[in-house]
Amino acid sequence: MRRFHSLKKNSEFQAVYRQGKSYANKYLVMYVLDTDRKGARIGISVSKKVGNSVVRHRFARLVRESFRLNEDMLEDGKDIVVVARAAARDKKFDKIESAFLHLCGLHNILKESK
Repeated sequence: MRRFHSLKKNSEFQAVYRQGKSYANKYLVMYVLDTDRKGARIGISVSKKVGNSVVRHRFARLVRESFRLNEDMLEDGKDIVVVARAAARDKKFDKIESAFLHLCGLHNILKESK
């Protein structure tokens, strides 16, 4: 099984927050930072305001799956942090994936279709 590429350290998250650019929609806030790494990495942040641990973990799984399914469409060399908003609490996968792709489009990190 292929290893999942994600941000793990607080310093990595802080670098994206400080130096990256952010866009938001109704369900998500996305920060993106250009790096010299191969491939894209994702970090997911879900506050306790969104819900209990079951709800927060479910949301993280939905965002991670959205990233995994669309990873080949994203440009290389990007660190992405996705922050959940409370409105995303009870949303299904299709809404979360749509919001994720919408923000990717705003950041212009989707590869051009060939």
